[in-house]
Amino acid sequence: MVKEMKYCKQCVYPFATVNLHVDDDGICSSCKTFEAFEKIPEEFWDKRRQRLKDLIEETSDGNDSEYDCLIPVSGGKDSYYQAHVITKELGLKPLLMTYHGNNFLPEGDYNRDRMREVFDADHIVWGPNIEVLKKLNRLGFKRMGDMNWQNHCGIFSSPIQMAAKFKIPLIIWGEINWDISGMFDPDDFMEFSARVRHEHDLRGYEWYDFIGDKEDKLIEKDMIWAKYPSDEEILEVGIRGLYIGNFFKWDPNKHSKMMQEKYGWQEAKKPFERTYRKMSNLDDRYENGIHDLMKFIKFGYGRCSDHASKDIRTGYMTRDEGIEKVREYDAVVSSDLDYWLDYVDMSKDEWWSIADTFRDPRVWWIEDGMWWKHNVWGTPSSFGEVHLNQEQLDAFNKRQKAID
Repeated sequence: MVKEMKYCKQCVYPFATVNLHVDDDGICSSCKTFEAFEKIPEEFWDKRRQRLKDLIEETSDGNDSEYDCLIPVSGGKDSYYQAHVITKELGLKPLLMTYHGNNFLPEGDYNRDRMREVFDADHIVWGPNIEVLKKLNRLGFKRMGDMNWQNHCGIFSSPIQMAAKFKIPLIIWGEINWDISGMFDPDDFMEFSARVRHEHDLRGYEWYDFIGDKEDKLIEKDMIWAKYPSDEEILEVGIRGLYIGNFFKWDPNKHSKMMQEKYGWQEAKKPFERTYRKMSNLDDRYENGIHDLMKFIKFGYGRCSDHASKDIRTGYMTRDEGIEKVREYDAVVSSDLDYWLDYVDMSKDEWWSIADTFRDPRVWWIEDGMWWKHNVWGTPSSFGEVHLNQEQLDAFNKRQKAID
């Protein structure tokens, strides 16, 4: 049996698989970072907002584009907030750019398509061939346990291509996930980089890694949207990616309410099966569902743990309430699994046999043919049958022994 998995005493994050630093008091670096941000005086944000204005003014000098900036948008609450700040508060003319991965919820379609109207902005939507997306869903799942690789790649590739083509030097991204691992301090100033895109968002893969598969047979022309511009193209325009979260205090609950009141932005009408929030990831039905189920299968925690940890820190719920949310949602096998299996023509048995190979041995152990793990509420539980063949089982046991 693996060692008991520890959890932060203040939120509900596990220490084993979230990239966290833990002090002797049992409080994670994510919570510590949030506390540091809460102590920041308003004058700090005043200076940051002025810094944004100065950077925009600097970038506009010599700007050959008709647009002041480009904003990558999905139509979500964060996209609306980005566009609100740029168009309404700063009075700029942006080009909106959406990567369309083909699995928007109805509310996501509605919100996305209204952006050009409510913000008086031009809007480009780039959606790859549907058959190509299905193939990439299958390949991403089999190779890295992530059927949404195509989404991550498209979101962080196609807007940079558009910036290069339209000679737009400034890209305005959304929030910075300061509190996911507590990596950054208030004085840090994050900018978008090709390295973070490749190593983090794309898991170290690029478009060419999916060419030549014997079964799905993708070719280079299928992946035009996935290519990142050359250094020469980026330097010629002077493309720079800033995060709006560097300049404004970030509160998704507050921003969601604001966007609803100002622009009629819609949250999900139907509750999600794997988290209690109804305002996140409306651009991809799998992000809160099967994609997040894979995170639980891999690392033993899910999106509900993310949402609850954030809401505990901001005071929207107590830790005990967060623990009950995690107990209710984190392990749910959502019905969109069946939808995805039909989408890519895969059997449920094949899906589980692949999914189980990604289990993290720091979290999971096998007992009586079932997967077990320790929980934030204090007692271990089983979460489904083991679907490994003998070779895969031997490999898992070998990895677990290496950790022990």
